[in-house]
Amino acid sequence: MSILSPSSAEVVRATLPAVQAHGVQITTTFYAAMLSAHPELLRTFNAANQASGEQQQALAMSVVAYAEHLLAQDGDDAGPGGDVDFDRVMARIAHKHAALDIRPEQYLVVGRHLTEAVGEVLGDAVTAEVARAWDEVYWLFAVQLVAAEARLYQGAGVDPEDPWREWVVRAKEASTEEVTSFVLTPADGDAVPDFSPGQYVSVVVDLPDGRRQPRQYTLSRGPGRDSLRISVRRVAAHDGAPEGAVSTYLHDDVREGDALLLSEPFGEVVLDTSTAPLVLASAGVGITPMAAMLDTVARRTPDRQVVLVHADRSRDVHPLREEVDALSAQLPRAEQHVWYERPGADPVTGGGAVPREGFVDMADVAVPDGAVAYVCGPLPFMREVRAGLLRQGVPAERIHYEVFGPDLWAATGSAG
Repeated sequence: MSILSPSSAEVVRATLPAVQAHGVQITTTFYAAMLSAHPELLRTFNAANQASGEQQQALAMSVVAYAEHLLAQDGDDAGPGGDVDFDRVMARIAHKHAALDIRPEQYLVVGRHLTEAVGEVLGDAVTAEVARAWDEVYWLFAVQLVAAEARLYQGAGVDPEDPWREWVVRAKEASTEEVTSFVLTPADGDAVPDFSPGQYVSVVVDLPDGRRQPRQYTLSRGPGRDSLRISVRRVAAHDGAPEGAVSTYLHDDVREGDALLLSEPFGEVVLDTSTAPLVLASAGVGITPMAAMLDTVARRTPDRQVVLVHADRSRDVHPLREEVDALSAQLPRAEQHVWYERPGADPVTGGGAVPREGFVDMADVAVPDGAVAYVCGPLPFMREVRAGLLRQGVPAERIHYEVFGPDLWAATGSAG
């Protein structure tokens, strides 16, 4: 039985195609109006995702998919949203919001401007009845997230009124020309929080132009130390898009001894602590959660079977390669599979694998029975790896993935 009221369900069912067809237009109108009225929220949203349109598309997909999910509870064949594992997706959104200090009162602002945007775009089609029905969809969505985020804040011991903590850069280590690692310790000398391998922190920086911007970076080394480490890829200008403002600032302007503001660690894609075999598949800087997981396995359960899969452009840009090679060499039941678009002729040493040329082919990887898989990288890579894992009999619920950027729904439909 749906939690959406019968009268609203009927209206949402009838108007869903129109809202879906105009979703991005609605959310684009919404963000422009909301950020104009509340410029302080520019500190919360990723400006690059706003400029590219990714944030607008993600919100549109979220609202439509949630409406489809509600209708599917009544037995409707409502669309892709009816097939989504919503517990998984809502947990992911809640963790990302908690890491960004999203507060309940901000949902009021979003709800008001979103309703106004629907009316502006759809015009006379939005009767009072239609407005009430979609308002109900939004508030069911929002209340579920507010409750989940409150539990996360409480579990992490975070005061939402004062969520940020100052950390000092103790070391800045170049992994490749594109990726630099930052080793961080609490400025107040208090304990480093425990976390699960696979989690991330939000880093807030004040850019030279006066803007404050948050970004989320996976912790690239396991827990149990007196420091945290993030590994940041410099986002270069590409196809008309500008260079990444925050990654460029971290690479060029942040020095050892400087302070950064961090959230507590959050994230629901975390290392399975059973004895099941692991498949850790990554591309590019997607290796960061895998490095943290591998580090933890090497320190705590070194007899565990681990299959490492990595894809990159070349050996020179393969992040954390020497570290992963060394960790792999410590594990008697670990094996590596590496693909480079441009392999080069450098010899492979330590625990490294002889690289193959081209793109990942999971048919060349023997996946152990009962394996739990983690995948991180660009969406095409994750789709290919997921399809290969499914062909080898890994159930979908044992394939976990981390997504760069705001587009959870595209990944959900194809990669997880």
